[in-house]
Amino acid sequence: MKIALWVLIFLGTFSFMEFMAWFTHKYIMHGVLWFLHKDHHHKEHDSWFERNDAFFIFYAVISMSLFYAGNLGYWYAYPLGFGILAYGIAYFLVHDIFIHQRFKLFRNANHWYAKGVRRAHKMHHKHLGKGDGECFGMLFVPFKYFKK
Repeated sequence: MKIALWVLIFLGTFSFMEFMAWFTHKYIMHGVLWFLHKDHHHKEHDSWFERNDAFFIFYAVISMSLFYAGNLGYWYAYPLGFGILAYGIAYFLVHDIFIHQRFKLFRNANHWYAKGVRRAHKMHHKHLGKGDGECFGMLFVPFKYFKK
């Protein structure tokens, strides 16, 4: 029974992180912490790193804190921490590697879903200002961007 609950918490956390990505992006990154996110939309530097990478660190600290809480005996902290970690890895693979090509991988992905995700993200990045652009998560992308 505990394994089923562990898996349920992990999957629920991973799914909830999609909402958190949308919420954080729309209201925090394009809000009060725009000064950290701005260089992601308009590069004014030659560095591979961006101030925007601070958001990865924030969620990594939360995940690691949950692992620590798991070591203290709170068993449910492990699936919470692993759910956040798994979403962070998935987000990094899709957003930073696949879409932004920070590493030159998956360049020739020609699937309709892959094209739709890239198209939607491109539409978001055409706006350079704080208040402009649509915000959505990594997995939930409006269907209007998908064309076969």
